[in-house]
Amino acid sequence: MPQLDDTFLALPLGSLSDAALSKTEELGCSHAEIRVERIRSAYRSFRDHALETTADGQVLGLSVRVVHNGVWGFASDITLSTDAAAHLAERAVATAKVSRPLTPTSVELADEGVYAAASWVSAYEVNPFDVDEATKTGRVLELNEALLAAPGVTHASAILGYVHENKYFANLAGTSTTQQRVRIQAQLTAVSVGDHGFATMRTIAQPTGRGWEYLTGTGWDFDAEVAELPELLAAHVAAPSVEAGRYDLVIHPSNLFLTIHESIGHATELDRALGYEAAYAGTSFATFDQLGSLQYGSDVMNVTGDRLVDHGLATIGYDDEGVAQQQFDIISGGTLVGYQLNRQMAAEKGLGRSNGCAYADSPGHIAMQRMPNVSLQPAPDGPTTNELISGVDNGIYIVGDKSWSIDMQRYNFQFTGQQFYKIDKGRLSGQLKDVAYQATTTDFWRSMEAVGNPDTYVLGGAFNCGKGQPGQIAPVSHGCPSALFRKVNVLNTQAEGGQQ
Repeated sequence: MPQLDDTFLALPLGSLSDAALSKTEELGCSHAEIRVERIRSAYRSFRDHALETTADGQVLGLSVRVVHNGVWGFASDITLSTDAAAHLAERAVATAKVSRPLTPTSVELADEGVYAAASWVSAYEVNPFDVDEATKTGRVLELNEALLAAPGVTHASAILGYVHENKYFANLAGTSTTQQRVRIQAQLTAVSVGDHGFATMRTIAQPTGRGWEYLTGTGWDFDAEVAELPELLAAHVAAPSVEAGRYDLVIHPSNLFLTIHESIGHATELDRALGYEAAYAGTSFATFDQLGSLQYGSDVMNVTGDRLVDHGLATIGYDDEGVAQQQFDIISGGTLVGYQLNRQMAAEKGLGRSNGCAYADSPGHIAMQRMPNVSLQPAPDGPTTNELISGVDNGIYIVGDKSWSIDMQRYNFQFTGQQFYKIDKGRLSGQLKDVAYQATTTDFWRSMEAVGNPDTYVLGGAFNCGKGQPGQIAPVSHGCPSALFRKVNVLNTQAEGGQQ
């Protein structure tokens, strides 16, 4: 198992913490915390036979956040010295004092245990930053070349991204945590250009909390998927355009994870539901007064939040408020039963302990409520994907995500995909194209008749979920099984765009 990075541990973490926290205590803060973070990131893009773009970055700095006289204060810097840490504490308190007249209520925080000298490392094998550049480039170009060698593929493109994140946290209560996590994503796209116009087919491999081993066969078989992609692309090019109407849908996890993200993940962020995000990101139809009563979906719908699952993009040992991670219910039997919380909102609404959803994407940003891994649970004795399909007379089987749209209340939405297969009397009968499904969030999830068994469950996700102003990004995973939805409205995207 990987160990905490020695170069990060060599930073003066303890002395920075002591300097900052002792100063906050001297200044009369009721709560204070320090974060020291180093985030290394890399991005590569490829087109046909060549590496096209490289971008590497590193963020290193520290921040201090306080509650002084019932008001938050925050300050950050890139200087890792005890003097700078003490000065940050003073700046954070000064910010709180300036904000006092503008703050109508005093900050209260839900109780949390103390975790002294705790550490956590994510479940990966090989840090991508330890692999030489020629090997990484060569592997992706190898996959691109396999696409280009196939009939019908005019161009091939690919992206590769990976992140190595270290974070130290300490607070006045005595918690101190040191954590490390690695994540990676890779996507390849085959392009066909001809009399049919322009068509693409992309891999459905998901970003994951793994290391370089992901590209060499652990957790996903990229070679097998790339070998299949040209045939899928050719079938897509030759496929008939869908006839708009109502269809039963069997949706594969590689598509459904995004619908979960947009219509459940964002909608059950409590700050959004309370209107705190209204000026920028919007609100939520799932308002707080409906907690415990809103029929979000059918009785087979059970959704949890967690930062625990192996290889989850949002998985971490402790959040950025020092809360130990856990699993919690968001939707149970179709009913809204929980929200994503930080310590302040948990206390404000009398919900008990925070469920560990505070996260900052850099030392220069304040921690805010961010999405954990939000997942639709499978049925222990549920059907296989083929059994779900066999129960449909007239429907569509959808694989892979593509474009999407949803309103600011996370209620009215439209999603497309990569692959669409006509279901005729319980059997797949070739691909369709120009498909988008449209619904309101509650109509869609209430139409879910069945969820697949654990063997159909796949962990998907996104590298760069955005939220907040100034904007922050966060990685997040969504697990789900295949699922069956009845009588969902399907649009023909070409007709909707005036091209038919």
